[in-house]
Amino acid sequence: MRILLILNDPPYGTERCYNALRLAGALLKNMPEAGVTVFLMADAVAVAKANQKTPEGFYNLERMLKRVLVAKGKVLLCGTCMDARGMTDTEIAAGARRSSMDELAAATIEADKVLVF
Repeated sequence: MRILLILNDPPYGTERCYNALRLAGALLKNMPEAGVTVFLMADAVAVAKANQKTPEGFYNLERMLKRVLVAKGKVLLCGTCMDARGMTDTEIAAGARRSSMDELAAATIEADKVLVF
């Protein structure tokens, strides 16, 4: 099964990205054979910003993203959204990568389930 999660919200301020990454991790834990792709667009591209420092006891989305990557999930960022926010490829957490609307379209067509946060 292929599952695509599309995230739009900023990394902190709402809990949508947090909950989406919790779900992605749980899906990979319970169905390791599943292909899970997380596509970050709009303000959610900042979820993949490297070297995040959050207060003690507060969740850290970069660490959560790394768990998805370690479990063989994919993390893609909208290149246009990155450019609009002045974010460069060198600022992205290891394992995540710049992508495009064409790649999102292909992932959507291939997915058995698409979840939007």
